[in-house]
Amino acid sequence: MLWRCAGINAKELVINEAIRDSEVRVVDENGNQLGIMKSAEALKIAESRNLDLVKIAPKAVPPVCKIIDFGKYCYDQAKKEKEAKKNQNVISVKEIQLTLKIDVHDLQTKASHALKFLKNGDKVKVVVKYKGRELAHTELGFDIANRFVELLGEDAVIEKPAKIEGRNMILILAPSPALKKK
Repeated sequence: MLWRCAGINAKELVINEAIRDSEVRVVDENGNQLGIMKSAEALKIAESRNLDLVKIAPKAVPPVCKIIDFGKYCYDQAKKEKEAKKNQNVISVKEIQLTLKIDVHDLQTKASHALKFLKNGDKVKVVVKYKGRELAHTELGFDIANRFVELLGEDAVIEKPAKIEGRNMILILAPSPALKKK
């Protein structure tokens, strides 16, 4: 029978009588190796200590089983997983759209929005949209993108340089290390 610990993602464990291997390597609750023995013998040792025999490394030869309190093990694993999730830093990508005919003040406004995103630790995807026959003048899009990056100054680092993809030019900016220290 397979047991699933709450909180442990897709990790199914075989415990006690469900362990069908003839021989297993046994580790006790303190981490001491008890050696290789028959699984029935290891189960008797676990029961004498009022603990469970849990197969923790099924692919090893012979499989590794540990004598532990299964409920406490599941609780500890869920707690570790929750702690790992808490320490993750999620970076989102915010998008700013520009056109070739954008006015200076509009460009400054969009740059101030991008600066706010960068200060929050987000990346900024700058998209310059080409409409109609503007695609024949791609150099104008590069000029707009360069002016935009100049407005941000040292607060942004170009992570992915400007590149034309279809009818758009895409540039990805990341917060500079100096901005993170502020």
